[in-house]
Amino acid sequence: MRWLWLALCGASGGVLAGMGMGGGTLTIPLLVLLLSVEQLTAQFVNIVSFLPTGSVALGMHLKNGLAELSSVPYILIPALAATAVTSFFAEEAGELLGKLYGGFLILIALAGLAGGVKRGE
Repeated sequence: MRWLWLALCGASGGVLAGMGMGGGTLTIPLLVLLLSVEQLTAQFVNIVSFLPTGSVALGMHLKNGLAELSSVPYILIPALAATAVTSFFAEEAGELLGKLYGGFLILIALAGLAGGVKRGE
């Protein structure tokens, strides 16, 4: 029966990933809080599942003209550099990462309650 709960977590994350919002925002807390998966394992599962889901979402967003490619280098290069540096500290800072991620989720929830982020048009 556990496989069903895991599949539901994956589907929930897939819905958010398809909208370009990041499936891990939901998948990681579901795995950790509901299924007692270790946080680092949940993060690993999220990274592995991101590769195919992100590729599909990117393809669909490009196909539908929903991607602004001119901003990509300004976001991607610093993101890759920060990822490379901070990934070395993930295991040692597991508890801190959990608290930071929890705070991040609270900020997302507060932003949603306050009306979300306004779309620039």
